[in-house]
Amino acid sequence: MLMSNRDRPARLHYMAYSFRVLQTGDHVVCAVSGRKIPLDDLRYWSIARQEPYASAEISAQAELKARGL
Repeated sequence: MLMSNRDRPARLHYMAYSFRVLQTGDHVVCAVSGRKIPLDDLRYWSIARQEPYASAEISAQAELKARGL
């Protein structure tokens, strides 16, 4: 049986400047907004918290919250 990665969330390990795919899929879910982010569009994440973000603004909000600001 042929398995498809369409509409399956991927599991990633976030590193500086890149990520490693731990479980195949076609998207990840933003840790703040819950929005699906296609892997080709993923640009923002936290290495420390291992979380993906849908935009730079959401990433900055998450960082401020993590710092207690």
